[in-house]
Amino acid sequence: MSFLCRAIIFLGVIVAAQCLTCNLCVFGSSGTCSNKGNITCDNRTSSCFNAQANITTANATASLTLETGGCVNSVVCGSSSGSILGFDYNVSVKCCNTDLCNGASSLQLPLIVTLCFGTLTSLWVMT
Repeated sequence: MSFLCRAIIFLGVIVAAQCLTCNLCVFGSSGTCSNKGNITCDNRTSSCFNAQANITTANATASLTLETGGCVNSVVCGSSSGSILGFDYNVSVKCCNTDLCNGASSLQLPLIVTLCFGTLTSLWVMT
């Protein structure tokens, strides 16, 4: 095996060994946190994250807090707030970059709430 091939394999092993491991909590349709456990991030994601969204009605008569966690590109880390379709929202994405630094929590939410959170998060990321 040539020196170049060995060097490429060696660098590939080093890069693979440096991948980040994060706690994972993905919303599921059963109303609980699905795929709960650990995830090894790929080379496109540089951070572990915990995201929290607080959603309230415009007159603050009802509120809901949602959370999720996993791997993310650090460009989405931060917070945002706004209003959409009569709901006020605050989204916070806290990031860290050491193994298992994001203590993901379990959730028990209905599917419609999960879909709303996903939509609001997508809108926040696009702004």
